Amino acid sequence: MTNSATHAPTHAPTHSPTDFAARLRARRRILGYWVVLDNPVGTERLAGLGYDYVCVDAQHGLLDYKGTLGAMTAIDARGISAGMVRVPANDGFWIGQALDAGARGVIVPLVNTAEEAAAAVSACRYPPHGVRSYGPMRSGLRVGPTPAEANEQVACIVMIETAQALGNTAEICATKGLDGVYIGPSDLTIALGGRTSTDPSVAEEFEAALTKVAEAAKSVGIAAGIHCPNGVTAAKRLAQGFTFATVSSDLAHLEQAAAGHLRDALG
Repeated sequence: MTNSATHAPTHAPTHSPTDFAARLRARRRILGYWVVLDNPVGTERLAGLGYDYVCVDAQHGLLDYKGTLGAMTAIDARGISAGMVRVPANDGFWIGQALDAGARGVIVPLVNTAEEAAAAVSACRYPPHGVRSYGPMRSGLRVGPTPAEANEQVACIVMIETAQALGNTAEICATKGLDGVYIGPSDLTIALGGRTSTDPSVAEEFEAALTKVAEAAKSVGIAAGIHCPNGVTAAKRLAQGFTFATVSSDLAHLEQAAAGHLRDALG
């Protein structure tokens, strides 16, 4: 019986999870991977490949809080990738829970205004810079552990994925304490009039929106990120001016790999 699983990084990492927020704020090139499955062992394998971060999707993903906690533990076990969470909503409870589990950053969905962005930032920071409740639980083992240290080591990123958010891009990017903005391409495509999440008929408007967001983030010195279906697209977006990009998801790649092997076996 052969075992084709890989246990070593696909390339030697030049980063550490502890410097993730600092690298993000410095607008360094950062690559991440997306996890939607409640599969800690699989997530642990992915976290050893060399990605700068692995983001667990608690909004649309197929896992609950225990799954998120297990994923953060699995990611940290490899000591290579930073653990991130896309929280279910812009709410202090969800943000605080993700950070207490040990996330080094959160991606907050459906942020439409600068006021909403400020609320997300506040939920990520301990007083006097925010309203995060002190109850670090597991995070104290990896992040911080003092409130001031945790404030420095945790990244707050908000999503721009609606027409309203696109219209308020400059104001959102200028929010004090915000570390980055993140494009949700599916929702943004639909918001621009697309009939599907990948409708090519709004491709021109979509590309213009990406340019607007990337330039607005650059003008105020924060990170600009985007979700991508594959590594080729991620490289393209980074070349266009985005500073970080996430590649696909574990579920999508599982299906693609299984389908490819089936085609090969059937000839």
